[in-house]
Amino acid sequence: MKRGIQILLLFISVMGWAQKAPVDTTQVVIPNRYNSVDAQTKPYVIMISTDGFRYDYAKKYNAENLLKLSNDGVQAKAMIPSYPSITFPNHWSLITGLYPAHHGLIDNFFYDYKRKEFYAMSDKNNAEDGSWYGGTPIWGLAEKQGMISATMMWVGSASDAGGKRPTYYYPYHDQFTPSEKVDRVVNWLKLPMDKRPHFITLYFPEVDGSGHHFGPDTKETGDAVHLVDNAIGELVQKVTQLGLKNVNFIFVSDHGMIKVDGGAPLEIPAMLLNQDRFDFYNSQTLLRVVVKNPEETKAVYNELKANKTEDYDVYLDKRLPKYLHFGTRDDQYHRIGQILLIPKAPKIFLEKGKKTSVGKHGYNPRLVPEMKATFFAWGPQFKNNVVVDEFTNVNVYPLVAEILGLKIDQPIDGKLKVLKETLKDK
Repeated sequence: MKRGIQILLLFISVMGWAQKAPVDTTQVVIPNRYNSVDAQTKPYVIMISTDGFRYDYAKKYNAENLLKLSNDGVQAKAMIPSYPSITFPNHWSLITGLYPAHHGLIDNFFYDYKRKEFYAMSDKNNAEDGSWYGGTPIWGLAEKQGMISATMMWVGSASDAGGKRPTYYYPYHDQFTPSEKVDRVVNWLKLPMDKRPHFITLYFPEVDGSGHHFGPDTKETGDAVHLVDNAIGELVQKVTQLGLKNVNFIFVSDHGMIKVDGGAPLEIPAMLLNQDRFDFYNSQTLLRVVVKNPEETKAVYNELKANKTEDYDVYLDKRLPKYLHFGTRDDQYHRIGQILLIPKAPKIFLEKGKKTSVGKHGYNPRLVPEMKATFFAWGPQFKNNVVVDEFTNVNVYPLVAEILGLKIDQPIDGKLKVLKETLKDK
């Protein structure tokens, strides 16, 4: 194994969704579940996420398998992450069809003032507590309608979010190599028809870890892209050998990556350090401010705006651009805050004494193209040699539901019409 990948895997083991040693790698199986007779006739969908796989990485690093498969199937010019372009919010948007402010995961770390509790992606108790997650994930929709599902470490899949866990799932850990994950997916597809999952998710963190640690334009990130690309090639080959009919693949990512200016970060405005008046939550590419006395909000906003630099913008949450779906009108869980300080890429906010990574994400993807994600799809249900325009990631959910013949049972933000042109006529 190349040194860059060895360093990368070590970095992921430290910086990933950490769990305390010893790590339990056991699969969880919900007993006494079976595919309905109707579900057994439906297509299969394997939905693969490679964290941090920027929209241009496949061509930039010549990911041969992904380029061939997507050229034969469907590829988007880019996929637009929901705002903010961060891992947990976007994985949950992909799997529920809802914007972050509508499903509640507005950041990787946030405070809920009604619950009086913090959510942190690295906290196993949070990650596996479905009460934090709004919406119905695709695996839950499938299970409710008599279709078996399986998940390999997707955000929220070890929880009971939406009321139904997947029949087979692995809680997140960093012990499996990409090839080992592939083998477990193939094993699911070897199960008898009544126990075989028709919806499967698969998650790879390596590209994101490399992008953070080394930057997006490095050999190490290229090596990580090739590592995942080889795993995809292996997966397709092994699934093809099973001889199953109508297996479809959807390859997505949650966001892109950009090299940030860590050497000259922006300072947190001094007034916000007054903990009697404010709470602030800094993801470095977005600073959310909660004004403890709401009557002061307008005056605080005016003062922050008057003293800001040209390197960032200041917004009242109700004045944030509507297309971001992240303002007051969208904040269904009241977790965002009243004032937002948004640095202009590649600038970041950084508290004194804190460190940052070489690469980051979280910026507005409509202003910072490096934030854009990837969408490829191939299989019997998809048209051949099709390129579609950019679209927002919430539209993947109704596409998957359509392929699987699932009825969406609650309002979502995604629309089938956006991607229906990628499907062959029934």
